[in-house]
Amino acid sequence: MKHDNSFTFAGKKTWITGHRGMLGSALVRSLSKEGADLLVASSQELDLRNQSAVIDWVDKNRPEYVFHAGAKVGGIHANATLSAMFLYDNLMIQTNVIDAAYKFGVRKLLFVASNCTYPKEAAQPISEDALLTGPLEENIRSYAIGKIAGIEMCRAYRKQYGCDYFSVIPPNLYGPGDNYHPQHGHVVAGILRRAHEAKIAGQNELVVWGDGTARREILYVDDLADAMKGLMATQVTDDLFNVGCDHDLSIAELAALIIEVVGFEGRIVYDKNKPNGTMRKLLDSSRIRAIGWRPQIDERTGLQSAYKDFLELLETQGGGGRL
Repeated sequence: MKHDNSFTFAGKKTWITGHRGMLGSALVRSLSKEGADLLVASSQELDLRNQSAVIDWVDKNRPEYVFHAGAKVGGIHANATLSAMFLYDNLMIQTNVIDAAYKFGVRKLLFVASNCTYPKEAAQPISEDALLTGPLEENIRSYAIGKIAGIEMCRAYRKQYGCDYFSVIPPNLYGPGDNYHPQHGHVVAGILRRAHEAKIAGQNELVVWGDGTARREILYVDDLADAMKGLMATQVTDDLFNVGCDHDLSIAELAALIIEVVGFEGRIVYDKNKPNGTMRKLLDSSRIRAIGWRPQIDERTGLQSAYKDFLELLETQGGGGRL
């Protein structure tokens, strides 16, 4: 990436919200290596939904850079059944973080949005300009509305106050630190867990939601962390960046690759009574390509790393809610 070669995170006070999540953990791993002065607080230490608590914490710690990766997240099932919670929590969290960053002079803030913010019928591949041009996927509407509000809030603070705040939209993320919860996990983690359980149980079938034809672009989480660091170190004029790998896989192709990595030898069966979700959402990542970022981890290597992480979680049996 063509960033300022003189820029370094070494010694800079850098706040990572959601540092225990998959993306937050990847940012911690990466920024620790650069000697950043990391500021982190668990949800027990700081409830990001509590405005006065956030203001007090930011006043006390005075971060210079903020990677806002903290959010309430989940898969199709979680979004469909917990829509009020997703909308309330995410609106409160990002409002408090972004406004406190402005109040206390944060130099730069990067907000992590989601590809579900784009219209369900958006032209493929989806460019950043597609935002707010059509109806959203109904199952994830509340979550999407919350994330759109975060993008727009960064834009508004940029426009009114001159804040250097901007947003990224990744595709489906996977890798170490993922949530393998049977109801609340995302597509890669969900299939990976069920494939492992089917293998251990000696089953000859693995059930996958939908009919297998929906397509998903997936990105290894450390690749996104690398892109976000690069954007923070670059003077950019755009306020929104897709960060994808420029190709997608059908759920059938993804499931086949996962069972190969896991070593499950049975067949895949599709539960067509379950929703496919959006049929396709391939991102146009040419904007971030133009400033030099490319993903480094291919799907097979990334899935092997994710499976290793899952097995390590099983060994410890702690899981922290991820199992």
